[in-house]
Amino acid sequence: MEITAVFGGTFNPFHKGHYEILEHLCSQSFIKKVLIMPDRIPPHKECDYLAPDNDRINMCRLAAEKFPKAEVCLIEFERKGKSYTYDTVKVLKKKYPNENFAIVCGGDMIASLEKWYKYEKLKKMVSFIAFNRDDDPEFNRNVSEYVRRGATIFVLNKDITSVSSTELRQNLDKKLLPDEIYDYIIKTGLYNGNEDH
Repeated sequence: MEITAVFGGTFNPFHKGHYEILEHLCSQSFIKKVLIMPDRIPPHKECDYLAPDNDRINMCRLAAEKFPKAEVCLIEFERKGKSYTYDTVKVLKKKYPNENFAIVCGGDMIASLEKWYKYEKLKKMVSFIAFNRDDDPEFNRNVSEYVRRGATIFVLNKDITSVSSTELRQNLDKKLLPDEIYDYIIKTGLYNGNEDH
Protein backbone atom coordinates (compact mmCIF):
# COMPACT_ATOMS: atom_id res chain seq x y z
CA MET A 1 0.00 0.00 0.00
CA GLU A 2 1.39 3.37 -1.03
CA ILE A 3 0.98 6.24 1.37
CA THR A 4 0.57 9.99 0.99
CA ALA A 5 2.25 11.55 4.01
CA VAL A 6 0.75 14.73 5.46
CA PHE A 7 3.53 16.78 7.03
CA GLY A 8 1.92 19.67 8.88
CA GLY A 9 3.34 22.42 11.06
CA THR A 10 3.66 26.15 11.48
CA PHE A 11 7.08 26.02 9.77
CA ASN A 12 8.00 29.25 11.52
CA PRO A 13 10.67 28.97 10.15
CA PHE A 14 11.20 25.79 8.10
CA HIS A 15 14.36 24.61 9.88
CA LYS A 16 16.92 21.82 9.64
CA GLY A 17 14.80 19.39 11.70
CA HIS A 18 11.87 19.83 9.31
CA TYR A 19 14.20 19.37 6.35
CA GLU A 20 15.61 16.12 7.76
CA ILE A 21 12.09 14.77 8.33
CA LEU A 22 11.10 15.71 4.77
CA GLU A 23 14.25 14.13 3.35
CA HIS A 24 13.68 10.89 5.26
CA LEU A 25 10.01 10.70 4.29
CA CYS A 26 10.87 11.14 0.63
CA SER A 27 13.46 8.36 0.82
CA GLN A 28 10.86 5.77 1.89
CA SER A 29 9.66 3.51 -0.93
CA PHE A 30 6.17 3.09 0.59
CA ILE A 31 5.59 6.86 0.58
CA LYS A 32 4.60 8.05 -2.88
CA LYS A 33 3.98 11.69 -2.00
CA VAL A 34 4.57 14.13 0.86
CA LEU A 35 2.13 17.01 1.32
CA ILE A 36 3.82 19.83 3.23
CA MET A 37 0.93 21.54 4.93
CA PRO A 38 1.55 24.83 6.76
CA ASP A 39 -0.95 25.45 9.57
CA ARG A 40 -3.21 28.45 9.43
CA ILE A 41 -4.12 28.71 13.12
CA PRO A 42 -2.60 25.82 15.08
CA PRO A 43 -5.03 24.82 17.85
CA HIS A 44 -2.40 23.69 20.37
CA LYS A 45 0.26 26.35 20.00
CA GLU A 46 0.87 29.74 21.52
CA CYS A 47 3.52 31.53 19.50
CA ASP A 48 5.66 34.56 20.30
CA TYR A 49 5.64 35.60 16.66
CA LEU A 50 3.96 33.91 13.71
CA ALA A 51 5.48 34.96 10.41
CA PRO A 52 3.03 36.08 7.71
CA ASP A 53 1.27 33.22 5.94
CA ASN A 54 2.84 34.08 2.60
CA ASP A 55 6.39 33.88 4.00
CA ARG A 56 5.76 30.53 5.70
CA ILE A 57 4.29 29.18 2.46
CA ASN A 58 7.28 30.47 0.49
CA MET A 59 9.70 28.74 2.87
CA CYS A 60 7.80 25.46 2.45
CA ARG A 61 7.91 25.83 -1.33
CA LEU A 62 11.66 26.44 -1.27
CA ALA A 63 12.14 23.26 0.77
CA ALA A 64 9.85 21.21 -1.49
CA GLU A 65 11.73 22.18 -4.65
CA LYS A 66 14.54 19.72 -3.89
CA PHE A 67 12.27 16.69 -3.55
CA PRO A 68 10.19 15.34 -6.48
CA LYS A 69 7.82 13.58 -4.04
CA ALA A 70 7.09 16.76 -2.07
CA GLU A 71 4.49 19.41 -2.74
CA VAL A 72 2.96 22.20 -0.70
CA CYS A 73 -0.74 21.79 0.15
CA LEU A 74 -2.69 24.88 1.23
CA ILE A 75 -6.11 23.47 2.11
CA GLU A 76 -5.76 24.74 5.70
CA PHE A 77 -5.96 28.25 4.28
CA GLU A 78 -9.28 27.51 2.61
CA ARG A 79 -11.10 27.21 5.93
CA LYS A 80 -11.88 29.61 8.74
CA GLY A 81 -11.12 28.92 12.38
CA LYS A 82 -8.58 26.63 13.97
CA SER A 83 -6.79 23.90 12.03
CA TYR A 84 -7.83 20.57 13.52
CA THR A 85 -6.26 17.52 11.87
CA TYR A 86 -9.63 15.73 11.78
CA ASP A 87 -11.24 18.54 9.74
CA THR A 88 -8.23 18.70 7.41
CA VAL A 89 -8.35 14.95 6.80
CA LYS A 90 -12.06 15.12 5.99
CA VAL A 91 -11.33 17.68 3.28
CA LEU A 92 -8.38 15.63 1.95
CA LYS A 93 -10.45 12.43 1.78
CA LYS A 94 -13.19 14.22 -0.11
CA LYS A 95 -10.69 15.81 -2.52
CA TYR A 96 -8.58 12.66 -3.01
CA PRO A 97 -10.88 9.69 -2.29
CA ASN A 98 -8.42 7.06 -3.54
CA GLU A 99 -5.42 8.18 -1.47
CA ASN A 100 -4.19 6.49 1.72
CA PHE A 101 -3.13 9.28 4.05
CA ALA A 102 -0.76 9.15 7.00
CA ILE A 103 -0.22 12.00 9.45
CA VAL A 104 3.43 12.69 10.28
CA CYS A 105 4.14 13.31 13.95
CA GLY A 106 7.09 13.46 16.31
CA GLY A 107 7.60 11.18 19.28
CA ASP A 108 6.35 13.87 21.65
CA MET A 109 3.05 14.08 19.78
CA ILE A 110 2.50 10.31 19.93
CA ALA A 111 2.20 10.57 23.70
CA SER A 112 -0.89 12.78 23.37
CA LEU A 113 -2.62 11.33 20.30
CA GLU A 114 -5.78 10.38 22.16
CA LYS A 115 -6.22 14.05 23.15
CA TRP A 116 -6.41 15.13 19.52
CA TYR A 117 -9.76 16.46 18.36
CA LYS A 118 -12.04 13.51 17.44
CA TYR A 119 -9.11 11.09 17.66
CA GLU A 120 -11.29 7.95 17.72
CA LYS A 121 -12.77 8.89 14.33
CA LEU A 122 -9.44 10.13 13.02
CA LYS A 123 -7.61 6.85 13.63
CA LYS A 124 -10.15 5.04 11.44
CA MET A 125 -9.59 7.50 8.60
CA VAL A 126 -5.78 7.70 8.49
CA SER A 127 -2.61 6.07 9.69
CA PHE A 128 0.26 7.84 11.45
CA ILE A 129 3.99 8.09 10.76
CA ALA A 130 5.98 8.59 13.93
CA PHE A 131 9.63 9.54 14.24
CA ASN A 132 11.46 7.85 17.09
CA ARG A 133 14.36 10.18 17.74
CA ASP A 134 16.37 8.43 20.44
CA ASP A 135 14.94 4.97 21.05
CA ASP A 136 12.79 6.28 23.89
CA PRO A 137 11.19 3.33 25.77
CA GLU A 138 8.17 5.52 26.59
CA PHE A 139 7.69 6.14 22.87
CA ASN A 140 7.73 2.39 22.16
CA ARG A 141 5.17 1.75 24.91
CA ASN A 142 2.90 4.48 23.57
CA VAL A 143 3.07 3.16 20.01
CA SER A 144 2.34 -0.41 21.15
CA GLU A 145 -0.65 0.74 23.18
CA TYR A 146 -2.16 2.82 20.37
CA VAL A 147 -1.66 -0.01 17.89
CA ARG A 148 -3.31 -2.43 20.33
CA ARG A 149 -6.29 -0.07 20.46
CA GLY A 150 -6.69 0.09 16.69
CA ALA A 151 -4.36 2.78 15.34
CA THR A 152 -2.02 2.12 12.42
CA ILE A 153 1.41 3.61 13.11
CA PHE A 154 4.50 3.42 10.92
CA VAL A 155 7.65 4.03 12.96
CA LEU A 156 10.67 5.61 11.28
CA ASN A 157 13.87 5.41 13.29
CA LYS A 158 15.78 8.52 12.41
CA ASP A 159 17.81 10.87 14.57
CA ILE A 160 16.35 14.29 13.78
CA THR A 161 18.17 17.47 14.80
CA SER A 162 16.33 19.05 17.72
CA VAL A 163 15.61 22.72 17.00
CA SER A 164 13.74 25.28 19.08
CA SER A 165 11.87 27.47 16.59
CA THR A 166 11.45 30.15 19.25
CA GLU A 167 15.20 30.34 19.92
CA LEU A 168 15.92 30.24 16.21
CA ARG A 169 13.62 33.20 15.57
CA GLN A 170 15.37 35.14 18.31
CA ASN A 171 18.88 34.22 17.22
CA LEU A 172 19.23 33.02 13.63
CA ASP A 173 21.77 30.21 13.33
CA LYS A 174 22.77 29.35 9.78
CA LYS A 175 23.70 25.80 10.85
CA LEU A 176 20.08 25.11 11.84
CA LEU A 177 18.51 26.30 8.59
CA PRO A 178 18.63 24.94 5.03
CA ASP A 179 20.70 27.35 2.90
CA GLU A 180 17.80 28.52 0.76
CA ILE A 181 15.65 29.19 3.84
CA TYR A 182 18.43 31.13 5.57
CA ASP A 183 18.95 33.21 2.43
CA TYR A 184 15.20 33.89 2.19
CA ILE A 185 14.99 35.02 5.84
CA ILE A 186 18.00 37.31 5.46
CA LYS A 187 16.74 38.75 2.17
CA THR A 188 13.25 39.49 3.53
CA GLY A 189 14.35 40.49 7.06
CA LEU A 190 11.60 38.16 8.22
CA TYR A 191 12.42 37.84 11.91
CA ASN A 192 14.27 41.11 12.45
CA GLY A 193 13.01 42.87 15.55
CA ASN A 194 10.20 40.38 16.14
CA GLU A 195 11.75 38.44 19.00
CA ASP A 196 9.94 40.46 21.68
CA HIS A 197 6.51 40.49 20.06
